Amino acid sequence: CLVGSEMCIRDRLRLQRRGRGEGRAGGSDRQRGVHHRHEGRERLRQRLRHRPQVKSGGMKRGDARELAVHLIYGRAFTGEEPEQVVSTRLDKEYYGKLAEENEVYAQRPDRFQLRYIDSVVTGVANREDELDDVIRQFSIGWDISRISKLARCILRLAIYEILYVDDVPTGVAVAEAVRIAKKYDGDDTGAFINGILGSFVRSRNTETEAPQEEAK
Repeated sequence: CLVGSEMCIRDRLRLQRRGRGEGRAGGSDRQRGVHHRHEGRERLRQRLRHRPQVKSGGMKRGDARELAVHLIYGRAFTGEEPEQVVSTRLDKEYYGKLAEENEVYAQRPDRFQLRYIDSVVTGVANREDELDDVIRQFSIGWDISRISKLARCILRLAIYEILYVDDVPTGVAVAEAVRIAKKYDGDDTGAFINGILGSFVRSRNTETEAPQEEAK
């Protein structure tokens, strides 16, 4: 159960049932009931002590990019407007729960990374057809419908960054797409995405840059 500022409902009901039994059983049972209540409160304190804490600011661009992939991927199922999906996922209470599932959510994006997330999620949504045309062109021998939704979302973001985000070097966009693909979909997907993006970059008569540091 979710643990908030007070004891979880299941523990509270268990203690209430014990308390009702204590009234019938006499003084020694009442003492045991007090002991159990103290144990319940101690278990709650232990859970809260080890619960991941969301820190404000300090999120790196790589984590912001990963978060953007999550939002783009979510839209592939819900069809929500980009502004709505960003607002929902970054809601303070909801965001805090996500920190328990993925370390990317351990820190909230600062205003610079939030601007980046909002920009790329909206940009990918508005240019989805154009981005998918690029994927079709360079995924030789593959029907785009056979490419997993997650791989398509990662590709869309990387291609969008290469085309439209000036402060992201091409090599970083490629390397980060491969990293995220390997993390969530395995090495084969990472290699597949690397091949498509490599062909796309070469077609633009640019050399794929070695991965490099980008602005934090």
